[in-house]
Amino acid sequence: MKNISLFVDVQNIYYTTKSTYNRNFDYNKFWSQATADRQVIKAFAYAIDRGDEKQRQFQNILKAIGFELRLKPYIQRSDGSSKGDWDVGIAIDVMDYAADSDLIVLVSGDGDFEILVKKIRSKYNIPVEVYGVRELTASSLINAASSYYPIEQSLLL
Repeated sequence: MKNISLFVDVQNIYYTTKSTYNRNFDYNKFWSQATADRQVIKAFAYAIDRGDEKQRQFQNILKAIGFELRLKPYIQRSDGSSKGDWDVGIAIDVMDYAADSDLIVLVSGDGDFEILVKKIRSKYNIPVEVYGVRELTASSLINAASSYYPIEQSLLL
């Protein structure tokens, strides 16, 4: 049985599934698919915390599934833009857990992770599976992955 670590870029997946399908990602179905016949070492879900009740309920669902939450506060800038990026935190955690894993599962379409995926594959000689919405996943990330799984109807609510 392979030891795996999972890393989910919640904001990326929320916006890409909403934009493409106008539906939400089904974390339970994903968990069942990604962890079948595998031992989970660590599972992180990275999100922005606005502090509202609906979001707390969602966070509790993620915890019940088996994810450890990594939260950052929502930051609204004076110009109206917002900030809430977990890329560096995800990269650090992936690097920290790769040595103890036989497989890394990354759920994001963000092309910034291409370098991370290549580094994990070369330095640790382990596969990296990537899940993302095909239309909004960087081709460089798809190409860097050992396996790519498009988020389609079967992984949506």
